[in-house]
Amino acid sequence: MEHVRDLGALPKAHLHLHFTGSMRPGTLLELADKYGVHLPAALTGGEPPDLRATDERGWFRFQRLYDMARSCLREPEDIQRLVREAAEEDIRDGSGWLEIQVDPTSYAPRLGGLIPALEIILDAVETASRDTGLGIRVLVAANRMKHPLDARTLARLAVRYTDRGVVGFGLSNDERRGMARDFDRAFAIARDGGLLSAPHGGELTGPSSVRDCLDDLHADRVGHGVRAAEDPRLLKRLADRQVTCEVCPTSNVALGVYDKQEDVPLRKLFDAGVPLALGADDPLLFGARLNEQYVIARDVHGFSDPELAELARQSVRASAAPPGTKESLLADIDTWLTS
Repeated sequence: MEHVRDLGALPKAHLHLHFTGSMRPGTLLELADKYGVHLPAALTGGEPPDLRATDERGWFRFQRLYDMARSCLREPEDIQRLVREAAEEDIRDGSGWLEIQVDPTSYAPRLGGLIPALEIILDAVETASRDTGLGIRVLVAANRMKHPLDARTLARLAVRYTDRGVVGFGLSNDERRGMARDFDRAFAIARDGGLLSAPHGGELTGPSSVRDCLDDLHADRVGHGVRAAEDPRLLKRLADRQVTCEVCPTSNVALGVYDKQEDVPLRKLFDAGVPLALGADDPLLFGARLNEQYVIARDVHGFSDPELAELARQSVRASAAPPGTKESLLADIDTWLTS
């Protein structure tokens, strides 16, 4: 009988996790009760909500649910709890490094302003990392639905906090709105300040949005990027430049990018030599955390244990972890594979 290794014990890095979306469902219910927030049934039923964001009405519903959940994060202790629990979940899934993405402007009104909000988040990250032993860093993300000047403000702020745990700069929300080139100055500020460029692209729109991330924002990593599979020349470009795609299979199906898991082009990307980092995106809304993405790779896409180990290596290599942390995680992956 073939030996089946425990994917939860496979060391890996988690590079695509949104802040509010990392919350445990039970924590959301407790915080909503604490603050008297009436949650819609989609967030209280014990099952992931029925989502489909391939049209603007569907995306609006997804965003409304996310905003409702975020409204339950009101005090520093709520932020601390969220980060600690996210770290605990990641450790349970074998993660040895977590980069969590956040737009601090979304939390600023309840946390005393933009700078206090970011400092509260970074304090929570530092505390959770110390208490759990998990390496955690932050990507500050601009919202492409807002004015590009707001993104420049965020980029400057992110650069100011590189010594406090900010390692990258992102661009999120509906990629059908706001052209990537409109945010090129913000990303130039971030890159000049030593931050990774990690915009979202190639999820709700096609390969062109991935090309825009490369051409206009000089992406080191692309959030999602799966639609690159539709363009062989783009696949080769990503592979040649070793630009990592942060692929989130559960999210892709939940939002209607693909109808079923078999349709997610995980194998096509991998076989083309595109580095991948599997991520959970928003487990609060999609119902699956990091380890489940590796289970999908094995059970649905037929990845062997050596290939799963290589997926984990690619996630580590694409991370902003210090060299010593990377070396240790890569060695632990080799150990997992030979166990």
